[in-house]
Amino acid sequence: MAVIPMKALLESGVHFGHRTNKWDPRMKPYIFTERNGIHIIDLQQTSKLLNHGYNIIRDCVMNGGTVLFVGTKRQAQETVAEEANRCGMPYVTERWMGGMLTNWSTMFARIKELERLEKMRDNNELDRLTKKEGLLIGREITRLTTRLSGTRAMSRRPDLLFIIDVGREESAVHEANLLNIPIVAMVDTNCNPQNIDYVIPSNDDAIRAIKLLVAKVADAVLEGKAMRKEEDAEEKPADTANARADKSARKTPKIVETDEELEDKALLGESTLAKMGATRDETVATPAEKTETQKPETESSQEETK
Repeated sequence: MAVIPMKALLESGVHFGHRTNKWDPRMKPYIFTERNGIHIIDLQQTSKLLNHGYNIIRDCVMNGGTVLFVGTKRQAQETVAEEANRCGMPYVTERWMGGMLTNWSTMFARIKELERLEKMRDNNELDRLTKKEGLLIGREITRLTTRLSGTRAMSRRPDLLFIIDVGREESAVHEANLLNIPIVAMVDTNCNPQNIDYVIPSNDDAIRAIKLLVAKVADAVLEGKAMRKEEDAEEKPADTANARADKSARKTPKIVETDEELEDKALLGESTLAKMGATRDETVATPAEKTETQKPETESSQEETK
């Protein structure tokens, strides 16, 4: 079953491409025809590839992955921010900062710096500084908030990127390719699809088309989270049952049966063995002496009776 019906794709204008003189020849397999100097995208391929991308995103989130939404063009900024917040994923709606992925340690340090400056502002520590220093810190907070507001909750590199307008986000595509991070992207007829792992041929300029596809990607993220919660809920009873079985196994004492008795030589030293041998000789000698001493007594008693 299609994730989005063909009728909804037509109504949203997903099939409209760019003018024929602005096309990229590498998008030819995804173009259906030309009409009035505009390329028409093959919606059958769009629907099929959208289903595949939907499953990829859902499985990635189900396995604990993170999806980074990237859309810096004006038509996509508001929609990307809303849908990313709805599904609880990081996003980039302002200018893509160079090194966002390849130099992640520095970017993470800037996020921590933003949190430190905001803590100073909330604790009224800026009042102790001069007016100029307070203004400079306030401007730095505003600048970092504008650039990093969508990625503040991201503690590591994302596992997958969802990009709108590949031509505009060329630096993001390049960094993801360097780090072998898979990309799911809306690719228009004027873009190069070769560097994209999962292509969704569609119109990336119409606001309605962007809203339709981004909302469906957010639904895939939410579905993956729900599936992960179900798996965790199923694993918990199994873990408790295993813990109970371990406790019962620990309570039952283990009886060790030895078929063969160990010799004294294997357990004792030479000195102790010598002492034990001497004591054994004494015990053997004493009954013999007693019998020898008893014999003359019996003979004397027999003579007296005679």
